[in-house]
Amino acid sequence: MKKLKTLLATSLVLMPQLAWADTGLPEINGANTAWIMISTALVMLMTPGLAFFYAGMVRRKNVVSTLFKNFAALAVVGVLWALMGYSIAFAPGNDWFGSWKTHFMLDGVTLTSFTLNGSTYDVPQLAFVFFQMMFAIITPALIIGSLVERINFKAWLVIMSLWSLTVYAPIAHWVWGENGWIFKAGGLDFAGGLVVHISSGVSALVAALIFGRRVTAHEASRPNDVSMVLLGAALLWFGWFGFNAGSALAANGLAAHAFATTFLAACTGFLGWMFYDWFVNGKPSAVGSAIGLVAGLVVITPAAGFVTLPHAMLMGLIGGVVCNIASRLVKRATRLDDALDVFGCHGVGGILGALLTGLFANASVNSAVAKQGYLIDGTIDLLSANFLGTAVVIAYAVGMTFLIIKLVGLFIKLRVSEDEELAGLDDSQHGEFARYREQVSH
Repeated sequence: MKKLKTLLATSLVLMPQLAWADTGLPEINGANTAWIMISTALVMLMTPGLAFFYAGMVRRKNVVSTLFKNFAALAVVGVLWALMGYSIAFAPGNDWFGSWKTHFMLDGVTLTSFTLNGSTYDVPQLAFVFFQMMFAIITPALIIGSLVERINFKAWLVIMSLWSLTVYAPIAHWVWGENGWIFKAGGLDFAGGLVVHISSGVSALVAALIFGRRVTAHEASRPNDVSMVLLGAALLWFGWFGFNAGSALAANGLAAHAFATTFLAACTGFLGWMFYDWFVNGKPSAVGSAIGLVAGLVVITPAAGFVTLPHAMLMGLIGGVVCNIASRLVKRATRLDDALDVFGCHGVGGILGALLTGLFANASVNSAVAKQGYLIDGTIDLLSANFLGTAVVIAYAVGMTFLIIKLVGLFIKLRVSEDEELAGLDDSQHGEFARYREQVSH
């Protein structure tokens, strides 16, 4: 009994200290806080949406496996973010790294308004922590699309955990954290073009190269359930309003503007991909158009609160067409088995979005745009900063992803066996099926 009391006392000491501290900052704004909490829920919904989007495109014997890996990200990365991910990304530190211990287990996170990089936000810091947590969750989940139907579940859990803490969190610090070097250099990323999409897209490319092709990759070109793909795309589109408009961190005009740019870019991304498919294949594709709307959303993400509505529509259109072409080229010119076009959509789309932000960012939209885009006032400073940020994020994510996967491979089998792959990961890894009746009948 005495040992139990000691253990409980130790646990209470280690628990995070949340308090209504008198900071001298503005009072909490109820409307802004409500909007951030709603946006957090919307962004959380994107991960199940991504799960359906991906699961609809794999073969039926791998549906449960694909869904499960996405849902696991919610639990695993959620806990890691609370333990030290938030601290690494947003605690005061140096240009490259926050701190693993300043906000360990969310210690010191307040229920009052807070400041970040000289700006004050009248929402609880705890609400901001969980809003950012949802970004941290979906980013490694995006990588899953390049590894479906062949990765060992245990290996994925370890790779995802290490990647979240050593790749995502430091990059988030560079762009959004206190004293991050990309922020200080003048780079702009409104809601995650660099942090989320470039990092996951290029990491997916590396992962696909290391894991190699599926045993029957040539048989996996048709989705098992188009309705599931479209449902997933709809959930992603819906949740993306929280992703982008929520990044204004207030219920204000900027949030409304980001909401509008998000919707319009998705529309033009959809149309760009659809019409290109129609031109090349002679038929419009529902699945392709769904990927196109996601490409439009990816491209507008870094620019949602920085560009005008016409430029947002143009960016979405460019994204739909260019990402389509990029995905085709990757498949035709290489033997790379990026099963669900993660690099073509998120990697290429994220790079496009970051660079186009450097062309179109406009101070008339957002006064935080200290350096406007090259095509707005002829200055190259913002484009140069975003180009540099993009190059370093690519190099870092590629290098670290390679090291993480190789390191994990020393201790855990990365791929399932050929027999397990042929049987399907639903049965061989989890002993479950998406549709039991069909399995019994066979």
